Amino acid sequence: MTQQDEKKYLFENMPIPRAVLKLAIPVVISSLVTIIYNLADTFFVGMLNDPVQNAAVTLVYPVMLAFYAVNNLFGVGTSSMMSRSLGRGDYEKVRSASAFGFYGAVFSGLLFSLLCTLFQAPLLEVLGAEETTQEAASGYMLWTVCVGAMPSILNVVQSYMVRSEGAALHASIGTMSGCILNIILDPVFILPWGLNMGAAGAGLATFVSNCAACAYFLILARVKKGNTFVCMDIRRLRKLSKDVVLGIFGVGIPSSIQNLLNVLGFAVLNNFTAVFGASAVAAMGISHKINMVPMQVVLGFAQGVMPLIGYNYASGNHSRMKKGIDFALAIIVPIMLSVTLVYWFSAGQLIRLFIANEEIIAYGARFLRGMCLCMTFICVDFMVVGVFQSLGMGKLALLFACLRKTVLEIPLLFILNAVYPLYGLPYAQPGAEIVMAVLAFVMLRRIYRKKCKLQK
Repeated sequence: MTQQDEKKYLFENMPIPRAVLKLAIPVVISSLVTIIYNLADTFFVGMLNDPVQNAAVTLVYPVMLAFYAVNNLFGVGTSSMMSRSLGRGDYEKVRSASAFGFYGAVFSGLLFSLLCTLFQAPLLEVLGAEETTQEAASGYMLWTVCVGAMPSILNVVQSYMVRSEGAALHASIGTMSGCILNIILDPVFILPWGLNMGAAGAGLATFVSNCAACAYFLILARVKKGNTFVCMDIRRLRKLSKDVVLGIFGVGIPSSIQNLLNVLGFAVLNNFTAVFGASAVAAMGISHKINMVPMQVVLGFAQGVMPLIGYNYASGNHSRMKKGIDFALAIIVPIMLSVTLVYWFSAGQLIRLFIANEEIIAYGARFLRGMCLCMTFICVDFMVVGVFQSLGMGKLALLFACLRKTVLEIPLLFILNAVYPLYGLPYAQPGAEIVMAVLAFVMLRRIYRKKCKLQK
């Protein structure tokens, strides 16, 4: 069986449980490794037992979240376009879409670096940096953003494109190779026995690891030339059709805006927290990253099944598409419910893994107990937004993003902080996600009944 026949079997005939797990598990593992390497920054910087260095990592985090806006513009948008084109058998459009996604990521990453370098000082001020944290935050931002934006964005976009044609394992290996290198380099660059660079060392390790991941994907494309639809031929941009660009942006722009709203929400959270000092900021950052571990599992699962959903929707096999979505939800929701219970009862111990400062541990335990309540509900929300993106329904994905952040979560931050200063902040996201999960379930049933012409 040729590679193309294997891909066709995976999308069209492989039993749903096997197909979903084959696509999703490598992405989940990759997502876990990615969040572990993010936690590695927090862990090794935490070993310095310096709230200022920990606060620096937290303050710059919203800018790194903004990378996901570009990742989703060219990653999610291109991946969705490629999967749907594969389902229709339009292979030339698949190659054109991948070339546009690749060079779009390169240009956007370079532009991101330039703008953040020019406006670094006012940007850090907006993010909540003060006199005590300005220098450390600036050092971390230099390597992760001012120098590192392009490789950070490009390696994620490349993994999306590789995954869209069913090569989830290769996509995960590329991402994980960079993450593992980052974990190895972190202590060398951060700690006193190494280069003793503190938060700036964590940023340098991240930059080097992202460059390594980019190199893997470039070599992979070269080795698999002729056996892959991923294309980096710049000449294809000359013949780029309007429907390819609109198809990518139709899904990518709403997904990008969704992540920019996430940045806005985290910046608001940081500014409220900064009033209570560096220890509170550090605790909020550590709690948020710990809570991101299971959330990345959910996101990875949703992203993993997107090619299967998009392919079968475009090919007209809506029954298979529905079975894939239902199986994914049946797996991930009970897992997240169990994780919520573990986090609630082990919050203090989890924070203590990253820092020995008792004040930060006390703050962090209370923050994490509030944050973890969103996990079970966010499963349904993430999966349904993934369905919207797979089907090319970018406007619905954008509507959900706007409802979650601007209508629910950000207003709740203001209300809860007024009613219960600082300690009410972690409950804003769970409050928003409960409402969004109900809406997501309703929309999914509508898709089953109307868009796909399926009955309950």
